[in-house]
Amino acid sequence: MSQTITPSQLEKGLSPRERILTPLDEESNRLGEFIQETLAMTGRLFIQLKRRPSTLMAGIIQPFMWLILFGALFYNAPQGMFGGDLNYAKFLAPGIIVFTAFSGALNAGLPVMFDREFGFLNRLLVAPLASRYSIVAASTLYIIALSVIQTAVIVGASALLGAGFPNIAGLGAIALIVFLIVLGVTGLSLGLAFALPGHIELIAVIFVTNLPLLFASTALAPLSFMAKWLQIVASLNPLTYAIEPIRYIYLKGHWSLGSVILDTPWTAINFASVLLILLAFDVLILVAIQPLLRRRFA
Repeated sequence: MSQTITPSQLEKGLSPRERILTPLDEESNRLGEFIQETLAMTGRLFIQLKRRPSTLMAGIIQPFMWLILFGALFYNAPQGMFGGDLNYAKFLAPGIIVFTAFSGALNAGLPVMFDREFGFLNRLLVAPLASRYSIVAASTLYIIALSVIQTAVIVGASALLGAGFPNIAGLGAIALIVFLIVLGVTGLSLGLAFALPGHIELIAVIFVTNLPLLFASTALAPLSFMAKWLQIVASLNPLTYAIEPIRYIYLKGHWSLGSVILDTPWTAINFASVLLILLAFDVLILVAIQPLLRRRFA
């Protein structure tokens, strides 16, 4: 009398590598490997930071100095110059938060560029990775983590200097806005790291774009203080759309997605529209760098 052997009984005699995986199992395994690779490479970047903490310290000390020096520079500004009883520390804090996150994200491509030049990136590209996009994901996670630390320090320092402290909902909104601006700028920086020939060119791009984007935004002054042409430029600058909602959170005790936070030369923009604009900026950057990454990873 023959005995029927079920698939489960057959599977028990096979090693995990010999078992036939379903497409769903394969996708699950691939996702797990991708997460493991991303976390491992993110950990490598934090080990480098631990060995050379000067980068993080400079990223915290510089915005703190900006807050103190600019606050002292405009200490005797006429009362009500920026509207109501607003002091310059409260006006400046959102700009420093966004610009610090922006500067860190703009430098995100440097570690990848150095890996390219020292040959470590080539070793990663020939390694049996589940996805080479884990290289990009690790750098993005690392920069986002640093931005969160820097933002927390600046928010605390700003509170000590008289800017006040947002409520829990406000802190969550600030974290979301910082995440959105950091994601797009990090993607742009990583794209440049793969497109440019060396770190000298990348550093040159960072130096050329850093301060002009700061002064062509509402970080240091409101739109109404600017020349007409600069108002148009600032209204096209993604930094402005990250700074103004955070500034509104600092200034208003109550806010909503329908709150109008920015009057551009062409229309008034509310909180929800600003979030959509930042999201569209991220999508545009990530889509734009996809062909470049595919060519480099091929």
